[in-house]
Amino acid sequence: MKQPLHRRQPTPGNPRVQRTRNRVLAVARELLPQVGPAGLTYALLAERADVTRQTLYRHWPTRAALLFDLVLEGPDLGTYPEPGSDVGAVATAWLKSLRAGVSVPAVRTAALAVTAQADHDPDSARALVRIGEDRYAGFNRLLEPSGVQISEDEFTLLYGPVLARLFLDRGQVTDAFIDAVVAQWLTMLQRTGATQDSQ
Repeated sequence: MKQPLHRRQPTPGNPRVQRTRNRVLAVARELLPQVGPAGLTYALLAERADVTRQTLYRHWPTRAALLFDLVLEGPDLGTYPEPGSDVGAVATAWLKSLRAGVSVPAVRTAALAVTAQADHDPDSARALVRIGEDRYAGFNRLLEPSGVQISEDEFTLLYGPVLARLFLDRGQVTDAFIDAVVAQWLTMLQRTGATQDSQ
């Protein structure tokens, strides 16, 4: 049986371990856009974060585990939405939060690196699946007050156009673009009976 991508969890409540972990992630966020995924070696990261490579491997046994945390534990931009009963408002706020998150150079680089490596690296493939599962579950938690829960396909249809615009078109995701995506998505949900009119 394949082991899931998993880092050894620091001892909960141990402030020293958490401070070390936070410092390493901060240094990795700074270095990754400068040196790229291939250049972000554990030797360089250990030197810059003033920790041992053993410490890095204890927290992140694979580079995919480190990139996974750089994606999911990006800096708090204060943009993550609150749960709500208006499906359209929640979707709009979530997409704006996604846009803000991938505008952080380290998050963007880490996400693209995990995606690029997923075809030939099983750890990256598992990391990519876990990122998707985390975001999907989180979005459905935001929708709980509305009584609506969406399928994985419906979730992909929401965020797909935004990621396509950012990563494939290399274009800007404006508020108007997000509004258009959400309006089209809500129409699709209403056609499939997933939600009543949320406006």
